[in-house]
Amino acid sequence: MDCLFNSCDTYYKRPFGALPAGQTLHLALTIPENLGYVDPHLVLQKEGPGDQPVYYRMQFDGQTPGLNHFSVDVRVEDVGLYFYYFDLYTDFRRIFRGKMGEGVLSWQDGERWQLTVYDPDFETPDCVKGGVFYQIFPDRFCEAVENKHMPFSDRIYRADKHAEPFWQPNETGGHLNHDYFGGDLKGIQLKLPYLHQLGVTYIYLNPIFEAHSNHRYNTANYLNVDPLLGSNKDFEELCQAAARFGIRIILDGVFSHTGSDSLYFNKEGRYGSGGAYRDPNSPYRPWYDFSPQYNGGYRSWWGFDTLPEVNEEEPSYVEFITGEGGVIDTWLRRGAAGFRLDVADELPDAFIEKIRAAVKRAGPDKLLIGEVWEDATTKYGFGHRRTYLLGKGLDSVMNYPFKNAVLDFVCGKPAEDAADEILSICEHYPAPALHTALNFLSTHDTERALTVIADEPANGRGREWQSGRSVTGEAYEEGLVLLKMAYAIIFTLPGVPCVYYGDEIGMQGYRAPFNRAFYLWDSHEERLRPVIAQLAELRKTCDAFREGDIRVLRAEGGILHFQRIGEYEVAEIIANRTDHMIVEQLSSGKFTEVNPMGFTITVEEIGHNPNHSYYDYQ
Repeated sequence: MDCLFNSCDTYYKRPFGALPAGQTLHLALTIPENLGYVDPHLVLQKEGPGDQPVYYRMQFDGQTPGLNHFSVDVRVEDVGLYFYYFDLYTDFRRIFRGKMGEGVLSWQDGERWQLTVYDPDFETPDCVKGGVFYQIFPDRFCEAVENKHMPFSDRIYRADKHAEPFWQPNETGGHLNHDYFGGDLKGIQLKLPYLHQLGVTYIYLNPIFEAHSNHRYNTANYLNVDPLLGSNKDFEELCQAAARFGIRIILDGVFSHTGSDSLYFNKEGRYGSGGAYRDPNSPYRPWYDFSPQYNGGYRSWWGFDTLPEVNEEEPSYVEFITGEGGVIDTWLRRGAAGFRLDVADELPDAFIEKIRAAVKRAGPDKLLIGEVWEDATTKYGFGHRRTYLLGKGLDSVMNYPFKNAVLDFVCGKPAEDAADEILSICEHYPAPALHTALNFLSTHDTERALTVIADEPANGRGREWQSGRSVTGEAYEEGLVLLKMAYAIIFTLPGVPCVYYGDEIGMQGYRAPFNRAFYLWDSHEERLRPVIAQLAELRKTCDAFREGDIRVLRAEGGILHFQRIGEYEVAEIIANRTDHMIVEQLSSGKFTEVNPMGFTITVEEIGHNPNHSYYDYQ
């Protein structure tokens, strides 16, 4: 059957994707004559209590052979989420969403299209677009001062940088996160030339604030660098040195909970007699919820009694984090370029909006990214649909759906499924957020990409099974080829790519702590780094990758072919996961060969000489 509607085709829907409030939405249908009489209506409903569907009758625009054409223009004024489908008003036939935005005729209920309407004043930092992020787990990247003294007696120093991180608790349940390999801020500073050569423009650091575990997500003091990493002055010097290489630093902000072993809670007594747990009159007492209904007598994050939750609506806490001279102000003044909010979907929207205001006080170029594992526009929490991606909260989010789609594709998932998941995010996210979304293949919370591609799935098997595993030989070689392909895709999709430290030398590992090993500076794996550096250079020089539109030209089996369309250039990316060479036609009409398990990227100028390719990588 001919196409009835496709939300990814601008003939049928203009503009593509999310809509700024107050802008007119144009929708069109092409209905085959053999369906008989129809009187199409757009059925549009805003999500919210009491909101009812609104029916808009579509006007008849004429005929082409075998097709009747209809359209409607709707001006949408209010920010929020809307859902729509089409009712043909005859024989109970309706059009719902199918794969990759295409309309499907149905006599039964089906999936509606989502329309995200966002604040028209929503802007995100231009300096991020076209850039490349690099994520560093600070304890495991580079040690400038070797065999350093441990600042606290309960920390265990690991001199052997090739050793596996501790994963077995001792007889008292300790040691699991108490081993430290000694990575520090000066070590990161030493490696700035290396990161610059890789094409990095932003470094995202996992937490650096004083905390009593190697991951530092149990904050002990928000205003000081952990002494094992260095000093506050060392952080300022790192930011200054990075700026000379055109690199900015993003910090991890953990504001949903603190550590129980902290200046603020102080259950363990490390910080004297004060703190909310020990002193009912402590100024920090209102930050926490104490009640016999909770295990341990206080509310904690996901039931971990070492992570007492804070009340993000408590005025004194909000002021401490977001007020003038507060935590956000302090670190931006020291040189940070923004924050990544840990578990952003567990923070109230109002609190995130105040964090945004604090970040943007330092300048519109400062970035606020949130950790959200799903489609950030459809998250539900605190009794309502979350609003943090509609223009007054986050700039953008970590793009886990892209990670899943790309890794699933290179591991064998049909391209049409991956394309559908990618296009869904592109449709739902406001353009300012889409083009600053953090796209990655690995993080400190997920298996390393090479492990996902080349090794067995863990499938719930524990740390004892995961320990010591490493693929070699043919499986490794094939995995590395597919990892190159995955990075080529993630670097060319809308958003900003992020490389997790060590991925560029083929480091492996399942989830924590195995994905947090020390960087292997003596590694001889050098085949992936030139690819990443070249992709980074391409992003910097081609405007199609900054804020260009996306169009999927072919998604079939093991072949994914998509286009990015900028103001001055058009780029086409073809990934061939199959075991045979393919010949694919470009939109210019030319043909190109793509090797088995290979990819090509072709960039052509618009206007001057549309058939002149000045970049062709395979």
